[in-house]
Amino acid sequence: MLDDRKLDVLRAIVTDYVSSQEPVGSRALVERHDLGVSPATVRNDMAALEEEGYITQPHTSAGRIPTDKGYRLFVDRLGSVKPLSAAERRAIQTFLSGAMDLDDILNRTVRLLAQVTQQVAIVQYPTMSHATVRHVEIVSLSTSRLMLVLISSTGRVEQRLLEVTEVDEQEIGLLRTVLNEAVVGQTTSEAVRTLSKLLADADQPDAASSPAVRTFTTSNTGRLTAATLLEMLGSDRSSRVVVGGVQNLTRFSDEFEIVKPVLEALEEQVVLLKLLGEVSDPDVVTVRIGQENPYEQLQTTSVVSSGYGSPADTWATLGIVGPTRMDYPSTMTSVRAVARYVSRFLTNG
Repeated sequence: MLDDRKLDVLRAIVTDYVSSQEPVGSRALVERHDLGVSPATVRNDMAALEEEGYITQPHTSAGRIPTDKGYRLFVDRLGSVKPLSAAERRAIQTFLSGAMDLDDILNRTVRLLAQVTQQVAIVQYPTMSHATVRHVEIVSLSTSRLMLVLISSTGRVEQRLLEVTEVDEQEIGLLRTVLNEAVVGQTTSEAVRTLSKLLADADQPDAASSPAVRTFTTSNTGRLTAATLLEMLGSDRSSRVVVGGVQNLTRFSDEFEIVKPVLEALEEQVVLLKLLGEVSDPDVVTVRIGQENPYEQLQTTSVVSSGYGSPADTWATLGIVGPTRMDYPSTMTSVRAVARYVSRFLTNG
């Protein structure tokens, strides 16, 4: 266990290295930080930190840089994630406010995270199995083309164009009424079962007793609309992630042997989902540093992530991928703050 003085020295080394990206020497630490000890004492503390694996010397006559173990201790000793300032909160709220639907809020979120952290941002689409259907709309674009719109309690808006035989407003109104009466207020999984049963009953003439079933029995447009809505409800977009800020990797173009495998990993959505999918609380920020990442391509990076949404309703994760020499306090603060804001958006719909 390190004493407080050595922890102060380690903290100073991490801070200076993240800022300068250059190995840190004892003279610089004494000049920049009020450590309250002599340069000789700092050198002794650095030697002890190196012996215990918290810092290392990249080459002879150079200063020291933190190791993965050093970063881990630094993060673990942060105590708690600092709150955002009022100005920072307003900036996030302004950037994300006005989002029209789920796609919009996630695209804004990934751009915001990439911008404020200067890292690569990743946002997973939330699981919708517990979301409820708020409304189904059918819009006539012409006598043979319809737009089917699905709106969920999470703000998700999905649209599909349908090519149909000639249809009038009366039939469209009937279909709209039948579909809304059938599925509004139901969870996605319940709505899938309801529509599946309606379509199955429509194939059984003896079962065609209710107005809803008769609508699908007598109308090809009704069958097509219901089948399309069923497909929209059944699509699991939680297997998708949105990635932004990949251009931030250009800052490390001098380290292409590090950047190239990271780029390859970012193309594998399964890898990203597994990285993000292990977070289970919007108030907890998870940090994986270097070798702690189970994927070899990402072992030169750190992943900072947090959950968003509500585990009882819609749930997913977001985070950033960046170099191990990132500004952990600010990055952790930004990730948690953005996750909380997106959670409020989904909760309030």
